[in-house]
Amino acid sequence: MTAYFLVALGLVILLLGGKFLVDGASSIALKLGMSTGLIGLTVVAFGTSAPELLVSINASLKGSSDISIGNVVGSNISNIALVLGLSGILYPILIRKNHIRFDYVMMLLFTVLFYLIALDYLISFWEGVFLFVILVTFNVYLFRNLGKGIIENQEEVNEELAQVKNYTWPTSVGLFLLGVLGLYFGSDLLVENAVLISREFGVSERVIGVTIIAIGTSLPELSTSIIAAYSKRTDLALGNILGSNIINILSIIGLTAMINPIMVSDAFITFDFLWMIGISLLLFPLMRTKMRITKVEGSILLLSYFAYLYFLL
Repeated sequence: MTAYFLVALGLVILLLGGKFLVDGASSIALKLGMSTGLIGLTVVAFGTSAPELLVSINASLKGSSDISIGNVVGSNISNIALVLGLSGILYPILIRKNHIRFDYVMMLLFTVLFYLIALDYLISFWEGVFLFVILVTFNVYLFRNLGKGIIENQEEVNEELAQVKNYTWPTSVGLFLLGVLGLYFGSDLLVENAVLISREFGVSERVIGVTIIAIGTSLPELSTSIIAAYSKRTDLALGNILGSNIINILSIIGLTAMINPIMVSDAFITFDFLWMIGISLLLFPLMRTKMRITKVEGSILLLSYFAYLYFLL
């Protein structure tokens, strides 16, 4: 029972740490004169992926590679099937052409690349460097060539930064440091006790990684998308999910492999990766149906997630 409590506590500390990190770093960036558009593309985008990053790095360093990679694979599956599914059921998600022509294509491309890199059962240091270089190049391209996209999301970024722009320097730095500490200790609690639970019940670390940990670290995306659905700003929900999946692969896997190469078990190659690619492919015809994800499409996505869990467990 103690292990379950510590997993929940670790998750709460992890998510709060991510929030404090984003708020503190955003406030510092504003004080240093960074534009809101640049902060949105860098500080906020990276900060919201910090929980997944710390969990994957921590797990990899502790020799729990299945949790490390399962966290990312499971998050990407749940982001599309669970988060988008629930959001579409709550309120129709409008699909813009650039979502299909650019965001979706990039997500699918990087998802397949992730699979190909993992086929030799190891994501090496240099493969991590390769992914991280793509991430930097991708973000430079976004900032230079997709100014319209930044303007479209400017209101959302302004709303987020309005809460932190009046923080004093001590408050900003304090939140940032508190966020770093929260991410470190929260990830440590989560990983250690998730491993204990898996051993106690004879469940593999891979299953724990793609379910409990993946869903837990996807809570920010879930809450953001549901709030966007209720606010009838559903184009933000889709953009956030597709962008999150891209960052999960390029940033989290890239940085983790650079710190410590990631071993990939055969079960990921023959099962989880195929489900991740399959659910990503399933999303395309659902988006093309009248250019929206309604209750019908959302239900299909949600059922695909339950099907994944059924065959997994």
